[in-house]
Amino acid sequence: MGEHRPGGGQRLSRAAAHRLSLYLRTLAGWPLDGTKVSSGRIAEACGVSDAQVRRDLAALGHLGQRGIGYDAGELATAIRAALGIDRLWRAVLVGVGNLARALLRYQGFRAQGFEIVGLFDNDPGKTGHIVEGLVVEAWDRLPVRVPELRAELAVLAVPAEAAQPVADLLVLAGVRGVLNFAPVLLRLPSRVKRVNVDLAIQLEQLAFLIQLGKPDNSGPGDQTA
Repeated sequence: MGEHRPGGGQRLSRAAAHRLSLYLRTLAGWPLDGTKVSSGRIAEACGVSDAQVRRDLAALGHLGQRGIGYDAGELATAIRAALGIDRLWRAVLVGVGNLARALLRYQGFRAQGFEIVGLFDNDPGKTGHIVEGLVVEAWDRLPVRVPELRAELAVLAVPAEAAQPVADLLVLAGVRGVLNFAPVLLRLPSRVKRVNVDLAIQLEQLAFLIQLGKPDNSGPGDQTA
């Protein structure tokens, strides 16, 4: 994936963007009423070095003061702008199983700038039903409904064998990005961005770290989706 240049400043790599997401989670528990937060406190909470935090935040502009720290509210606003979540992103969810229902019940998406606006499945026993206030539609309606819903993102929670055909429909529908929970690598055009969430791979990495018997010094920001 390409690099993003926040505010015309330094380039922001995908690894740095991941760390910024972690910093934003830390700030979520911080009073945003002018309270100051130090790079050291952020570093400690996120498991990265103080120097790494300062480098990452320097890419956002001149926000902090040496010896004083960062205004927590101002910093959160700057991070959200750099990540592109200073506006609402509309998404459709394809595959209305247990995972999808759990995602729909999570209240944090809206707070972070994401709204699920459509549900799709190919099971006739599910289509037409209302789940968390949304009507489940057949996924062959995606090319028509995605533009109507003004959705830019898609969450894919379907079995592996269905993932690519559904992804093809999403590309045809004009989505800009896919969050893929299916255990398969999707073939997508370069204009459509993809993030994979494969829990089996994450468990394999955890098992490797335990077997290695050494502390993980990569930091949370170095994990890849």
